[in-house]
Amino acid sequence: MAASTEDLFRRLDALGIVHLTHHHPPLHRVAQSVALRGSLPGGHCKSLFLRDGKAGLWLVVVDEERQLDLKALAKHLGAPRFSFGSPALMQEVLGVTPGSVTPFALINDAALRVTPVLDQAMLEHHPLNYHPLVNTATTAVSAADLLRFIVACGHRPVVVAMDAFDRGGSLGGACQNEGRPPSLGDE
Repeated sequence: MAASTEDLFRRLDALGIVHLTHHHPPLHRVAQSVALRGSLPGGHCKSLFLRDGKAGLWLVVVDEERQLDLKALAKHLGAPRFSFGSPALMQEVLGVTPGSVTPFALINDAALRVTPVLDQAMLEHHPLNYHPLVNTATTAVSAADLLRFIVACGHRPVVVAMDAFDRGGSLGGACQNEGRPPSLGDE
């Protein structure tokens, strides 16, 4: 059974992660979020649940303004071509529905099927804002605490300089740690 928002908050509390949640009407798209959030501070992000050509699963979390070249990003990560994961697969693996995809959903990936990929520039914002497993709220945490949460869920996030894969930017750049996920000491 998938974790509830209350389960998530208990897990954050148990990890000593400070979090602040704002409740709002359901949000399904970034444009809706921009219109409703007003002056909510920090980095606002979007999460993409992707499947590669060999059934590998990826959760790519970037600044909301990014327009990624997924083909180039997949090549950089050494993954076969990306496509979007189906809503049924998302529900099965992450326990969330479209519009509620979030790095917090890694709490539901006990089998560690998903590789989280984080936008390096996004991690420079304070705080970071994500849905807490539902799209009727936004929860803010620090970048360090987001990384700590992901590692506590058993995942090793890959941090990527996404400027290199933004359709508005130039291709180039590289993964932090030369494509290796950061270890606890790298945080």
